[in-house]
Amino acid sequence: MENEDLESRGVKDRVNHNNPTTSYYHQQQENLEREEWISWLIPLFVAANVVMFIVTMSVNNCPRNRDFGRGECVAKFLRRLSFQPLRENPLFGPSSSTLLKMGALEWDKVVHQHQGWRLITCMWLHAGVIHLLANMLSLVFIGIRLEQQFGFVRIGVIYLLSGFGGSVLSSLFIRNNISVGASGALFGLLGAMLAELITNWTIYTNKVGCTLFLWYLYDTMNQLTLQLY
Repeated sequence: MENEDLESRGVKDRVNHNNPTTSYYHQQQENLEREEWISWLIPLFVAANVVMFIVTMSVNNCPRNRDFGRGECVAKFLRRLSFQPLRENPLFGPSSSTLLKMGALEWDKVVHQHQGWRLITCMWLHAGVIHLLANMLSLVFIGIRLEQQFGFVRIGVIYLLSGFGGSVLSSLFIRNNISVGASGALFGLLGAMLAELITNWTIYTNKVGCTLFLWYLYDTMNQLTLQLY
């Protein structure tokens, strides 16, 4: 009897495994479990970037350190968090000297002064509110979905390595300007999303819509990749 039960159970398992309805049920269950996963790493990255921007604006202290020949500080009610004159920074942010003090990427300092740490710090800095909002919105749209699908470890590694790689490329090709922003990390996540789209191409019902959405994100981030003078 026990042998018969084991044999019958094995037959049922094989039938269920080959049953398309059962496979669809398991796939739906996996999708539900994935949707229930709460993303925490991407919100943490967003919070870190926002905090760094606030700290940068506090160090900038426009009312005390501004160049009087370039105009008045913007949003004076923010006091030391107010923005540089629009002539100097039209993105509502700090001065270039403050960004450099906080760790912005500059070729001369990395190569000749051996300040390699700037390859990491520059990806947590932003040129202004507009720059910050554009990058963080892109990060939320791209990153949360990828973290839910692939987990925080893989996405965290992709984000950090892509940001570092983008900094290296910037230091090689941009020698006369300083560079800040998370654009390199975002392009890495965008590449991961594109790879996922190509791998699972057959299961997407709206292939044209997905492709256009990725192209829109790429074009937006490409337009917002900033190098400061």
